[in-house]
Amino acid sequence: MNATMKAARWHGAKDIRVERIAVPVVGPQEVKIEVAYCGICGNDLHEYIDGPHVICTEPHPITGMTFPVTLGHEYCGTVVEVGAEVADLQVGARVTVEPEFRCGKCHFCKRGQYNLCNSMGFSGLAADGGLARYAVIPSYMVYPIDDGVSFKEAAVMEPAAVALFAVRKSELKVGDSCAIFGAGPIGLFITMFAHLQGAANIVVIDPSAQRRVKAKELGASLVYDPTQTDAVAEIKKLTKIGVDVAFEAVGLQATLDGCMDSVRKDGTTFIVGLSHGRATFNALATVFRETKIDASVGYRHVYPELISLVVNKRVDLTRVITKIISIGDIVEEGFVSLSSDKRQVKVLIDLAGTAH
Repeated sequence: MNATMKAARWHGAKDIRVERIAVPVVGPQEVKIEVAYCGICGNDLHEYIDGPHVICTEPHPITGMTFPVTLGHEYCGTVVEVGAEVADLQVGARVTVEPEFRCGKCHFCKRGQYNLCNSMGFSGLAADGGLARYAVIPSYMVYPIDDGVSFKEAAVMEPAAVALFAVRKSELKVGDSCAIFGAGPIGLFITMFAHLQGAANIVVIDPSAQRRVKAKELGASLVYDPTQTDAVAEIKKLTKIGVDVAFEAVGLQATLDGCMDSVRKDGTTFIVGLSHGRATFNALATVFRETKIDASVGYRHVYPELISLVVNKRVDLTRVITKIISIGDIVEEGFVSLSSDKRQVKVLIDLAGTAH
């Protein structure tokens, strides 16, 4: 009889089921991970509320999979099996996961821009992911971690990598000023890395009092509640000319407007938040002010740096974790809680049953 495991599966909007499925089989170039923790991402939340957005409704060109799918792309654990063609990983290795599929053949993959692969997808969206006891993924997604790195830290490396890549790509420099619209996990990690980068006058805008407190703890100079304060006006008072870089980390028209209105001439609006509709902006003002618009999707080539930062205690990624739950509670204590309780930032699911 084939072994089975519990998994949190997306069947449709507001329809996530914890059900038993077969333990996945390892292919020649794959590894099987016994998952320790998996986080709920903002993408997962969007899929729960009104998906599908990124979840495949047609077979994915690399994985061939469609829904129902086991969610989860923020995860870590221990390698328990390796495929016949995997030579650089061993059973027992503690690992974190960079969950981007890539073809390795397209124009962008050949240039090393694998996050722009024409067939890019994510474990947990384009194939079964980490919200289960075991996950099977291509070996190129796996990064070993030192024994001194906790699994809780490793589980939040994925959203931290999104933020680190955004800060690096934005070319934020020592002494620059920046505004961060949105203090969810990505916005908070951007705050952390902007502070580490040596940015000055880091301004964070978010309506949640708890998240504003967390932003201050992670390095924000000033925080504003946009429902009570004209944050753009305050930024202009502070900087006289506007910030050097404004990060949009929500995915709303209002926050994009705030970014573009708060950035200085020849400054950069940097979009990280995912919007599932069209956005508009004042093209004439953009031209006359020579402002730049840039963006990033996922990450590339930042995991080694991120792991080094954690190993050397330059950052503490666990500071964004607000709750750890079991897989049986994932709907009410995970998705529903994140939808309604803005005190929550990052919720982890303990797949090993040893956390809390």
